[in-house]
Amino acid sequence: MSTKKPGRFAQAALRFLGLDGHLSLEPELLRALLATSSGKHVTVDSALQLSAVFSCVSLISETVSTLPLKIYQRKADGSRDVAVKHPLYNLLCRSPNYEMTPSRFMLMIVASICLWGNSYIEIIRSASGRIISLNPLLPQNMVVIRNKTNGMLKYTYTESGVNREITEKNMMHIRGFGIDGVMGLFKVQKARETIGAAQAAEEAAAKFFENGLQTSGLLSAQGKLTPDQRESLRENMTKFMGSKNAGKMMVLENGMEYHGITMNPEAAQMLETRTFEIEEICRWFRVPPFMVGHLDKQSSWASSTEGMNMQFLTNTLRPLLVNIEQEIARCLIGAAEFETYYVEFSVEGLLRADSKGRAEYYASALDHGWYNRNEVRRKENEAPIPGGDIYTIQSALIPLDKVGTNYKGDNNEQTKPAASR
Repeated sequence: MSTKKPGRFAQAALRFLGLDGHLSLEPELLRALLATSSGKHVTVDSALQLSAVFSCVSLISETVSTLPLKIYQRKADGSRDVAVKHPLYNLLCRSPNYEMTPSRFMLMIVASICLWGNSYIEIIRSASGRIISLNPLLPQNMVVIRNKTNGMLKYTYTESGVNREITEKNMMHIRGFGIDGVMGLFKVQKARETIGAAQAAEEAAAKFFENGLQTSGLLSAQGKLTPDQRESLRENMTKFMGSKNAGKMMVLENGMEYHGITMNPEAAQMLETRTFEIEEICRWFRVPPFMVGHLDKQSSWASSTEGMNMQFLTNTLRPLLVNIEQEIARCLIGAAEFETYYVEFSVEGLLRADSKGRAEYYASALDHGWYNRNEVRRKENEAPIPGGDIYTIQSALIPLDKVGTNYKGDNNEQTKPAASR
């Protein structure tokens, strides 16, 4: 049987799946590689139809999209200022391109990483070489191949049926978790067995409720009922249906008995399977299940909202944020400005405690002099006040061995207490 050698794009797809890009595969065999044990063919679109996948991806991408991303300039005294005059400030903080806000731009980047493992942003430059636009591209339309001649990565993008090549210089490629340093792993493809099982469970549950007999109980009689008796009994039973009729006394005649029906083992096992698949999907995306509405088994998580946000930030968001920050610095800032400028997400909003917790935190900051009052007011979105830029500390602290004396720290003088003279 003759086989057709895969083309350039098919070879890239095979390498993306971890296979030899020069293998000759029949279409049936290629489809089999993308199938799952449950019989489901998992794609990004079908995966997003699962509420757990949709919630995990939207939670991560929308949360990151709300975090302010700014470019800072380091100062000689160790402090920093927002570099509002830097050319990248407008692109990162106001409008990355003609159509997008910074929030929508970042949401697309993070969603691409969560689903495809890679995000591609084309860097548009003016004739003088200045960066004027950042255009995110669809990862499913991109093929990445390393040029064997010069070792550079070559990006081929398909748009409206037309292929065009983009040089590595004009591409910001943000990779998710990967093992070769070139491509991030396609998470939906790697998790296809878990997602496929969840899809099969969803479909089985839908068919169960569509075709299965769902009733809370049944009546049994000693003798055979006539059609008229069955109809009369059915009409009488409607008087006991619904929450408004709960607690009414039912009278059974002629040896009839009522048998309540609980959930059968098959339905209970299906419910347990669906619960397990939600937890498995959350594990793939490193999202706490309670954050997507799954409230079982959450006792191991922090008891406060601030603690939960801290764990989510540390375990889920922090690696992603650092990855994006460093890739922006590498591709957009350049080596000449590395020591002076850098970009950073502001995560204070995620760590915002309740009113009591914030009051205690600010009181400690003011007492120890590492915040002044206007800095605290800015964090609370309040206007500054006159004299609020002065740093203050508590001056009543004295050495432990000076307790009981009129200790004066300036000239180190001490006198006996007046009562002992």
